[in-house]
Amino acid sequence: MLYPREKGNCKVSYPLRVDKMSSKNLIDKMNDALALELRAINMYAHYSATVMGINRMQLAPYFSKEVSESITHADFVRRGIVKLGGIPVTERNAKAIVHTTDYQLMLNEAYETEKIAAKAYTAVMDLLKDAGDRDLFDSIEQICMMELRALEELRLLTA
Repeated sequence: MLYPREKGNCKVSYPLRVDKMSSKNLIDKMNDALALELRAINMYAHYSATVMGINRMQLAPYFSKEVSESITHADFVRRGIVKLGGIPVTERNAKAIVHTTDYQLMLNEAYETEKIAAKAYTAVMDLLKDAGDRDLFDSIEQICMMELRALEELRLLTA
């Protein structure tokens, strides 16, 4: 399969080196990551609305920022799945979202969510390494790095 890529005024095509079985596995892993992002959107929006007390001043905007980031990540992953010939999922990951007003529990849940997301994106990167789509690999790598930075920030917040 060839995908056009523009460089200045020049269009070049490059092969996507993914066989049918590997492509299905890659699409499945990307759909797993997408489902996690869809879950994160719901979780962070819920926590932004329900966090209480003095911590609300800092955490409500933090959780809202995470909603926006998850929307951006989901959109990119969705487009990557379509590029690979797959169908993006529309259902979020089935892991229950803990309903609480306890900010510490919210942060712990956010930490676990980011940890799972970082693993999911690492798995996608492992499959993309040999796929020949450098743009997709680089973008997923950027998302993975953002997840790892969020994980570290949450580790410090929950310490």
